[in-house]
Parts: sequence; C-alpha cells; structure tokens
Amino acid sequence: MENFKLSNVKQLNSLALAYMGDAVFEQVVRKHLIHSGRVKPNTLHREATKYVSAKAQATIVREMLNTQFLTEEEEAVLRRGRNAKSGTVPKNTDVQTYHYSTAFEAVIGSLYLSEQKERLQAVLQFAIGFIDGQKGEKK
Repeated sequence: MENFKLSNVKQLNSLALAYMGDAVFEQVVRKHLIHSGRVKPNTLHREATKYVSAKAQATIVREMLNTQFLTEEEEAVLRRGRNAKSGTVPKNTDVQTYHYSTAFEAVIGSLYLSEQKERLQAVLQFAIGFIDGQKGEKK
C-alpha cells in the first residue's frame, strides 16, 4: 500500500478522507462487537448501527468538541469535512447530522492515511467508549 505523507493527506478532498474513515471505523466497530461476544449476524448488524450511524457519529463529534478532545489540526479537518459538499441528500437523517458524521469520518480517514496510529487509536477508543457509555456498557 502506498504511504501518504501528511502534506499529501492535507490536500485530499474531505469526502475522500471520509470514505476511508468510514471503512476504518466500520472495521474497528465490527472487531469490537465480535470481541465483546455479540456474534449472531442479525445482532451484529443491529449493534453496529449504534456506532456507525450518522446520528451516533454526530453525537461523538459533539462530545469530542465539548470535551476539547481533538487537536487544532483535527478540528481543522473536522471543519473541512463538515463543510464538504457531497451532492447527496441523506435519507434517514437531517443534513446537519449528516455533515457532522462526514466530518467525524474525515478525521478518522486523515489520521489513518497519515499513519498517526497512536492518535487514531485514541480517537477510536474515545468514540467506542462514548457510545458504550451511552448504552450503559462498561468501557
């Protein structure tokens, strides 16, 4: 796989970052669910949506902003992602929630592609821990 330099990642379209971030977050959530013992396919899909839905991701972003979890650079990526024009209209959510979800995925994609592994891990743990906390589960 080709390595991206941080400067190259900064020049990528926010929607491309979100595309990558979506895949990364989906995989991490799936691994988390399997490790937690939820292995029935129907259960897995239903549980995964509690993490990867636009609504869930928007609440994660709001919590990250409220707790000042993100770095200045990550907040800049977040703003770019939130303001990106996708050309599609979300079916199951309002536009603002959709934009925050895209912004969250852009941050994940940026960290992943720039190979900031420790920070990516911290952001992913925050996100999963936050959703688990919302559902009343142990982190």
